Amino acid sequence: MRGAFRIATLRGIPLRLHYSFLLVLPLLVWLFGQFFRNTAEAANVPPERLAGSPYLWGLGLAVALFLSVLVHELAHSLYALRKGGEVSDITLMMIGGVSRITRMPEGPRHEALMAFAGPATSLGLGALFLALSVPLRDARSYNLYFAVVNLGGLNVFLALFNLLPAFPMDGGRILRALLTGRLGRVRATQVAGAVGKVFAVLFGFYGLLHGNFFLLFIAFFVFMGAAGESREVLVQSLLARVRVRELMVARTASVDAEDSLEAVAERMRTERRRALPVVEAGRVVGLVTLATVRQVPALRRAQVPVRQVALPVPALSPESTAWEALQEMGQRRLPQLPVVQEGVLVGTLTQDDVMRGLELRELEDSHTHGPWGLGPRERESPS
Repeated sequence: MRGAFRIATLRGIPLRLHYSFLLVLPLLVWLFGQFFRNTAEAANVPPERLAGSPYLWGLGLAVALFLSVLVHELAHSLYALRKGGEVSDITLMMIGGVSRITRMPEGPRHEALMAFAGPATSLGLGALFLALSVPLRDARSYNLYFAVVNLGGLNVFLALFNLLPAFPMDGGRILRALLTGRLGRVRATQVAGAVGKVFAVLFGFYGLLHGNFFLLFIAFFVFMGAAGESREVLVQSLLARVRVRELMVARTASVDAEDSLEAVAERMRTERRRALPVVEAGRVVGLVTLATVRQVPALRRAQVPVRQVALPVPALSPESTAWEALQEMGQRRLPQLPVVQEGVLVGTLTQDDVMRGLELRELEDSHTHGPWGLGPRERESPS
């Protein structure tokens, strides 16, 4: 995700922090600090029970809340990995956390359980913190009791809010999983997305009436997330029915692993190419892109062989689906991929090739099956 940087790796999952988290953190510290102070005054808490600055406690509560969100997202990701899914990363941002699961566990049952794992974990954390707060009620430090009881309440709220049947929240994914067996994945996504948009409108209306700008932001996020999820699943359904061989260009131009970057740069300039497959002993061993060439100073390119900067690429065959190819290019941020059959280069596929194929398939399906591009259920890709 753009605007995010890695802070750690857990179980092979990169954990990232989005810059928006750093923007909202001071606001949360101030809000929690004010809340500490106002609540203590309202409860007539004696000064000797207040320890330290309320804003330091606010900082601790804000960090603990985001750590709770991280645990929530880890529950999703670890369940997905255990059931054969793939996780790209987890990112903490202003609105909470996002797990990028690039391959869902197969079957709606596992998708529902994976979605429920997050809220269940938050409920467990909430119950734990609320139980821990009981013996702290009469403790000398009011701040500690206040922090623990509010952390418990925030985790319970996080769980219940995420269980609302509105995409892109966990409840929306559970709703889709429950509907998939009857409606198919695309139609189920459209229904769950429509429910999500209804909730977004309700959130927005309430936020306008009460001047709650944060709720307006949540409403916008839910609405756009619901629309984006519906679009992504429709694209997946269409591209899963298209093979790479239908879209690839039978272009076998390549560079040898021992060629210099200077020679590669000249070929890219004259042939107007942004990437070239790298071949060694007749077999594809990677890809060199315009971006990687530019990273090497022009004066050094004559001494640097391509093998030093070649990017490893997945084995994309003519029988791979266009959706698989698009996912690989997106995750690796590559403009194209070589298409290989039995180790031999037979063509290339670019993102533009895939988008052109998508547009043609949408045109074909809208002409044959109506504006949603949906035919009989058996035409949908399996979930």
